[in-house]
Amino acid sequence: MKRKVTKAVFPVAGLGTRFLPATKSIPKEIMTLVDRPLIQYAIDEARAAGIKEFIFVTSRGKGALEDYFDHAPELENSLRKKGKTELLATLKSTNMDSGAIAYIRQHKALGLGHAVWCARRLIGNEPFAVILPDDVIAAEKPCLQQMVEAYNETGGCMVAAMEVPPEKASSYGVLDVKEDMGSMVSVRGMVEKPSVESAPSNLAVIGRYILTPQVLKNLNQIKQGAGGEIQLTDAIAQEIEADRDVYGYRFRGQRFDCGSKAGYLQATVAFGLARDELRDELASYLDEMKASRKAAQ
Repeated sequence: MKRKVTKAVFPVAGLGTRFLPATKSIPKEIMTLVDRPLIQYAIDEARAAGIKEFIFVTSRGKGALEDYFDHAPELENSLRKKGKTELLATLKSTNMDSGAIAYIRQHKALGLGHAVWCARRLIGNEPFAVILPDDVIAAEKPCLQQMVEAYNETGGCMVAAMEVPPEKASSYGVLDVKEDMGSMVSVRGMVEKPSVESAPSNLAVIGRYILTPQVLKNLNQIKQGAGGEIQLTDAIAQEIEADRDVYGYRFRGQRFDCGSKAGYLQATVAFGLARDELRDELASYLDEMKASRKAAQ
């Protein structure tokens, strides 16, 4: 009998150097799309998928991230006295129940596989999800919820996958597809950041995973791989070598790479246009800017 996926790991130990100088004092995960931090999008997606335990793998300088999920009594009282009930409800939605969230330190930047391995004692012998907050996915049904529903049918390990231009495959882990079943593919192999010539497909792994506890045992044995890091894809590839099921899931939705400046700006515009109270004014500004640029040319 398959166990439910109720735990999720959030690797948030990165320094966010691509967003300096902002990230000198602000954790990248606290940076906002419109008015919600990147990490809030990840938490809301996890909650929608039935996650009950949230494990953050952090590093020095992430105190603001921990504070974000704590209660703010003075602010709550101020909003309550002023009758700002909608803002109060919004604020309370960011609070995490005591015991639902845990923080683990990753003392050395040794890659995603190492970050997940750091959480092994809290994961125990259960299937678990991994969510990378840099990957923000706009979807009618949240991406991880789609994956959990598919996992309940298949078991095994599952990674979110999307088609990318062949010339960009070297920036991702790429799937070697054994059988294509539409939204699901059975995986024959995984290659981390292959060259354009050696990429087995253009089906790239993005930041959502559902993994078995065996992957943690695999991580115990893995040495540093591509980029001098302990790669999570190498541990998943061992499951394939052991003839255990690994699937790629083509999620329904639009993914934004908020680990890059361009992707972050694109997401800001997209999420702004999706808000009823912002759409008209923002769309009007974009139209004016487009017309101004055209006239200048």
